Amino acid sequence: MKTIKLTYLLNLLAAVLSSTSMFAQLPDPGFIIDGTTAIVITDPQNDFLSPEGVTWGLVGESVRKNGTVENLETLFKLGKEHGIPVFISPHYYYTHDHKWQFEGALEAAMHGMGMFDRGDQLNKEGFENSGADWLDLYKPYIEQDYVTVSGPHKVFGPEQNDLSLQLRKQKIDKVILAGMSGNLCVESHMRELLEDGFEVAIVGDATASAILPGLDGNQAAQTNFRMISSHVYSTEELKNILDK
Repeated sequence: MKTIKLTYLLNLLAAVLSSTSMFAQLPDPGFIIDGTTAIVITDPQNDFLSPEGVTWGLVGESVRKNGTVENLETLFKLGKEHGIPVFISPHYYYTHDHKWQFEGALEAAMHGMGMFDRGDQLNKEGFENSGADWLDLYKPYIEQDYVTVSGPHKVFGPEQNDLSLQLRKQKIDKVILAGMSGNLCVESHMRELLEDGFEVAIVGDATASAILPGLDGNQAAQTNFRMISSHVYSTEELKNILDK
């Protein structure tokens, strides 16, 4: 029995070392910021980023560890300081969305906890400071003429909103992507924008994800960011590049 356990542990160690080596050997294509570049932020809303938000018990640990709230504020500041347009892809659920007849696991969880709920597209009653509203810290940045707020995405990706159209209409070819949550909306936006022909970089510590027993969404997100995007920035790296 001891021999079997030792063999298993050695094989496991070899697999970890091999995968780490392979991961380190992945190419890093890089990302050049130019006049066709925009910052895209998903879901900078209370239900994700406020301790009073309905998901805080799931994402709070990751938000604090990554410094997500502060790092997203830095991205808003960098957009303003360096003339980089900023696009917001929000998440809203209207009353009629609760009539859906089927849903995935996380959709069911979001609907069940009333996440991002508001009345309808034309009704803002009760919206101010609700879970669907922007984090107060970000409101002064979002209410600027260099910021475009797209229609809401409904599941995780931007396939059902007008984000790509808004980007194309402003001659944007490159996207620096961040926001909430990493392994769901950010990753889904990354995949769809890439398929739609945009060059995409991620700011890895300006995201965060749910962490559950046996399920580390942040680790899953950071792995896929590295494997799929052109480059993964830290907020500090991006700031240093832009401030040169």
